[in-house]
Amino acid sequence: MTSDTLGAIYAVVVLVVDIVIRVLAVIFVPQNRKPQTAAAWLLAIFLIPYVGIILFLLIGNTRLPKSRRDKQREINEYILETTEGMDEVERDPDFPPWLDPIVELNRTLGSMPLVGGNTTHFYTEYEESLAAMTDAMTDAKRFIHVEFYILALDKTTRPFFDAMDAAIRRGVTVRVLFDHIACLRSPHYHRTLHALRRMGAIWHPMLPIQPLRGKFQRPDLRNHRKILVIDGVEAFTGSQNVIDRSYNKRGNISRGLKWKDFMARFEGPVVAGINALFVTDWYSETNELLVREARDATHPKLTHALDAQVVPSGPGFDLENNLRLFNALVYSAQRKVIITSPYFVPDDSMLYAITNAAYRGLDVQLFASEIGDQAVVYHAQRSYYEALLRAGVRIFLYKAPYILHAKHISIDDDVAVIGSSNMDMRSFSLDYEISIMMRGHEAVSRLREVEESYRVESKEITLEAWLKRPIRSKVLDNTARLTAALQ
Repeated sequence: MTSDTLGAIYAVVVLVVDIVIRVLAVIFVPQNRKPQTAAAWLLAIFLIPYVGIILFLLIGNTRLPKSRRDKQREINEYILETTEGMDEVERDPDFPPWLDPIVELNRTLGSMPLVGGNTTHFYTEYEESLAAMTDAMTDAKRFIHVEFYILALDKTTRPFFDAMDAAIRRGVTVRVLFDHIACLRSPHYHRTLHALRRMGAIWHPMLPIQPLRGKFQRPDLRNHRKILVIDGVEAFTGSQNVIDRSYNKRGNISRGLKWKDFMARFEGPVVAGINALFVTDWYSETNELLVREARDATHPKLTHALDAQVVPSGPGFDLENNLRLFNALVYSAQRKVIITSPYFVPDDSMLYAITNAAYRGLDVQLFASEIGDQAVVYHAQRSYYEALLRAGVRIFLYKAPYILHAKHISIDDDVAVIGSSNMDMRSFSLDYEISIMMRGHEAVSRLREVEESYRVESKEITLEAWLKRPIRSKVLDNTARLTAALQ
């Protein structure tokens, strides 16, 4: 057989394989995927067939292993059984008539009830929130549950670790969860593990990538929650990780970047729901169900207090709980929608909800950062600004060198959601998140004050100025947008 014949056979085989890949991609890729996600994957496979198909096989499946999904369903049933009757909330004249269906939506998807009789305190300063969490642990008597996307021992967080150490020496049980890959990629990982071992904390990495131990799933499915629970009576959650606000990375330090976060402390029945999320994640990682710690603590009955509902979301759930919540709230808004998100990369449904609100004449505002720490996400986010501005959405960019990392949304003067979830497709589909929906004029009013403090430190962009940005920026923005849907 001549070399020409071999070359011809090789060319035919490559052509046939290429055609087969494309045909199979058209058949299988769109199954159970959003059209924009399917289109992005198909584009990648058609442009770079072999690389595209390898990437699809590696990160194209957003579902966790069956054992983890079964655990999620089991714990959801447990939560439903143990929280019957907790949904009762005083329907005062200010209770929005459109809120009940959203409460039921959250209950159906995430199992958690709406509960009254809560109080909350907001923290907008990085060191202040770390100090508050540290101080809260000094009063712990039974247990401390620590769950953060990133947990690192450094100069800034040493008092936090010292408080855990002191609690253990008092006889308090300290359980710690942290995201495996996020912490592994952060400086001081081994120093952090050594400190946890030395103090005697019970710790486990979340969603570990340890194939030699039989632990493997899609590598970019991560647990992004931030939770601290003390004795089941006090809890913190929000956007902040336990690490220096520079994240100890040379690039951030050289650029002078500083993270600005938002945390909230809760007391009242909602703490049981926040703790139930920790119990869920602990069960997923250890097979240990903390029944005693999951029981409700005794809380004083408060009047005219905050109604709150925990909304869990992530790849362990069949549906995108947080996305459905955000869309339902935006469509229900009557006067005002204010969104704060460091990474704003909405899917089509959210983009339509937000622009429709603006076209309906509502006051719609978005707070984001002037600069970014993740280049692809930063440019993908900017690609949506023109459509938002044309609809009448006001966009405020928090001034450098700060990364506005807070994550919350407020609706009219009635409802707000705070937590760990970004307004992006990654948080909707790939990350475990916690959101707390709050109903109460006082809490929303305080959040409005926080939003106003952002506005003072931000610059508003206009459609006219935005359209004049350099061609290079437009190309980068639009190219990055294509990658955003590769979920």
